[in-house]
Amino acid sequence: MTVLKRYVLRLFISLKYITANVVDRNNGRIVATASTVEHSLKSSLECGRSCNAKAAAVVGEVLAMRLKVEGLEQGQGRGIHADVNKEIAKKGFKNQTKIWAIVNALKNNGVKLNLDDDENGTSRPTYQ
Repeated sequence: MTVLKRYVLRLFISLKYITANVVDRNNGRIVATASTVEHSLKSSLECGRSCNAKAAAVVGEVLAMRLKVEGLEQGQGRGIHADVNKEIAKKGFKNQTKIWAIVNALKNNGVKLNLDDDENGTSRPTYQ
């Protein structure tokens, strides 16, 4: 049985900015977003030349708050899907702490996250 992955977490990490989106795969629409590019976040953080895990955690907290406002923190009962190992593979191991900071901030703020399983059907480790 295949689980429908309607809401998916997408991360965009560069040297200067961090953006996290939750995408509705049914219509390709971004339902919530948070980024260090936003003036309100940018002015409260000291990113300078690069953003760190602390900035990533703030992005995760803001995204969680926006999902709650939209009423989607539970992903309509199915949760929001995130493939952390795929994101780490795409973004590189140097960004691993930033990715986990976002994931943990979402979890700690009440967002139901489904971390996708690997090929063997075992759950991936969660780092605190």
